[in-house]
Amino acid sequence: MAAASDAAQLKAAREDIRELLNTTHCHPILVRLGWHDSGTYDKNINDWPERGGANGSLRFDVELKHGANAGLVNALKLMQPIKDKYPSITYADLFQLASATAIEEAGGPKIPMKYGRVDVTGPEQCPPEGKLPDAGPSAPADHLRLVFYRMGLDDKEIVALSGAHTLGRSRPERSGWGKPETKYTKNGPGAPGGQSWTAEWLKFDNSYFKEIKEKRDQDLLVLPTDAALFEDPAFKVYAEKYAADEEAFFKDYAEAHAKLSSLGAKFDPAEGFSLDD
Repeated sequence: MAAASDAAQLKAAREDIRELLNTTHCHPILVRLGWHDSGTYDKNINDWPERGGANGSLRFDVELKHGANAGLVNALKLMQPIKDKYPSITYADLFQLASATAIEEAGGPKIPMKYGRVDVTGPEQCPPEGKLPDAGPSAPADHLRLVFYRMGLDDKEIVALSGAHTLGRSRPERSGWGKPETKYTKNGPGAPGGQSWTAEWLKFDNSYFKEIKEKRDQDLLVLPTDAALFEDPAFKVYAEKYAADEEAFFKDYAEAHAKLSSLGAKFDPAEGFSLDD
């Protein structure tokens, strides 16, 4: 029996994604696409797909219209031609492939990914709204733990994954957060505008942690959930470490991203497969 996705088609799709990244600079939204498909996972639910997670459910309108997914329809529009070109790969694998490839192409670490995720088949299998993090909760550290602990992730993984905010911008018309534009975003690349967390918002490095620690630049965004990384004593240990040591950040980030990308997934074959075997 064939696996959920064809490895040769996944490899070809990865090359197409690299070309797409080079031409459209869509790294941040592709990272978000993969994360938001997997980030609905609830470790307290055993049954698939009720447990949520990386199962391709985000392709359905009912989930795309969740508040936390504002703007992700644009990512799906970028992915659909690739999915049409390679019919023997699942949406679940495609979303996670795009996310990992975007990190690597932006200068980040190589993510130890595995593939073979099975797709849900209909919108009735989408998770309920309210599973994803909120940017401005009243108790930011508690909120982050509530959401990420539900996924089975720990404090180190929460802080490492937060470092992906080194990429991208927040757009007030989508999230309610950030400035309409700054000196770093007014000319794009891509659609101009929004407020970034870092000056070079298409480069994956540890500058997110440095900038939040210093808070020197009013043109850079610091959400309540960002500030919590240096305010909460347990989070701060890791945030300080990553601000000082990019290599340590890359190592922990790669492991956390790979774990996040598999949450809740059902694999075929059961052990999954690597594209680098």
